[in-house]
Amino acid sequence: MRDLIFKERQVGILESLANAWRGLRGPVVVPLLQFAVYVCSAMSVMLFVERVYMAIVIICVKAFKRKRYTKYKLKLDTVKKELEDSVTHPKVLVQIPMFNEKEVYRLSIGAACGLSWPFDKIIIQVLDDSTDLVIRELVESECQRWASKGVNIKYENRSNRNGYKAGAMREGLRKCYVKDCEYVAIFDADFQPEPDFLWRTIPFLLSNHDLALVQARWKFVNANECLLTRLQEMSLDYHFGVEQEVGSSTYSFFGFNGTAGVWRLEALKDAGGWKERTTVEDMDLAVRASLKGWKFVFVGDLWVKNELPSTFKAYRYQQHRWSCGPANLFRKMFKEILQCERVSLLKKFHVLYAFFFVRKIVAHFVTFFFYCIIIPTCVLVPEVHLPKYIAIYIPSTISILNAICTPKSFHLLIFWILFENVLSMHRSKATIIGLLEANRVNEWVVTEKLGNTGKIKASSKWLKRPQFRLIERIHMLEIILGCYLLFCAIYDVLYGRDHFYVYLFLQAGAAFIVGFGYVGTFMPS
Repeated sequence: MRDLIFKERQVGILESLANAWRGLRGPVVVPLLQFAVYVCSAMSVMLFVERVYMAIVIICVKAFKRKRYTKYKLKLDTVKKELEDSVTHPKVLVQIPMFNEKEVYRLSIGAACGLSWPFDKIIIQVLDDSTDLVIRELVESECQRWASKGVNIKYENRSNRNGYKAGAMREGLRKCYVKDCEYVAIFDADFQPEPDFLWRTIPFLLSNHDLALVQARWKFVNANECLLTRLQEMSLDYHFGVEQEVGSSTYSFFGFNGTAGVWRLEALKDAGGWKERTTVEDMDLAVRASLKGWKFVFVGDLWVKNELPSTFKAYRYQQHRWSCGPANLFRKMFKEILQCERVSLLKKFHVLYAFFFVRKIVAHFVTFFFYCIIIPTCVLVPEVHLPKYIAIYIPSTISILNAICTPKSFHLLIFWILFENVLSMHRSKATIIGLLEANRVNEWVVTEKLGNTGKIKASSKWLKRPQFRLIERIHMLEIILGCYLLFCAIYDVLYGRDHFYVYLFLQAGAAFIVGFGYVGTFMPS
């Protein structure tokens, strides 16, 4: 009798929920979902137009060989001979900020000390914010080893991490031995410039006094380590090969990448120096310098070796910083950019609309909300009209334009799309945090570098299987997303008519793979 009453109550609850759904579906859910489709469609078109515009510009740049740095028509060998004959080399500061970089500190310090430049005209400054005393001693010992070889290297550390990387570099520029320096080259702890790096960058600044920054391209030493690094390479190749090149060739403006670049110290000071108000101090400085009228150049054929994060945990923290910071900077500088009188209206539009709004905000929102939430929900509510060209053709074109920059990985296009969609959840969340200045807006977690350690551990995995707790690999948000997508896929198989289940099953599988920790290398705690 009790079982019968319990079942009747269950049936009653389910009928009540069904009636409530029917009551809300027509007057509330359908209009709201249709409005969301229109908004996401508009954002998709904005992103599509921006991508096509950049594709046209880059085709013209390559076809007519009109890259910005080629316009300066510098003969580097001639400039080098003139400097050596006249003995008028400018003094250069090389800054290497680092924090607990046990695996890679020797690589960056060794590469910086091997730069070709008169020994009395270069200062290597290691800015060590390490909290691990053992690592501090190792880094200081490495600096002393190079100093004993005659290299002008300075080891600097602080008792606090105020301002993080920006604070460390700002403090470094205040040292008395820096006052005679004209330029500063910056390399993160895992970057390894070639010996001729300064000879291929400084001449641009010497002959063009309105030029503030020379940015080099990144070359990834561990791109083939795992699928995660291959997919990152695809995204970053597009960033450097298209976004940076287009910005340099059209408006002489792009976001400084925070490393592998040389700044004119006069321009850096004119822009107000380093500020730690956001987690993208490099982009902040670039925007402020641009508003002061300074120009930038991207040298696309100058590569600097570095390491990609190969663990999903490290990559996720990095993407949080790279997504939250620009959104927060957009909020802080919108009015300043709008009211700036030193730059043209066209450049203001480029910075506010293309650089910030479309690339740093719209791109994240449309990827997650449209492709992971709205489209799957439309399967459950077929009354909503979803144009196929918006749902299929536009994202396909955008994806192909992105992947074409890395031909060797073109066969990974499907994996790249699915992975980017899953990761867009974290990027969208970080973007919202940045726009609202909510918790974690100033969170700074240094991206973990493995150096050669990852290879050593991977090669010895047959000797001893690493022990780890299952909870270390589980990511609940991705699993929840996967369950929702799987439910929508099954519903579409049973009741749908547009065959979206093909995409939904694949996307659900990608979410589960990430959610259960089967992406990237895994380093147990």
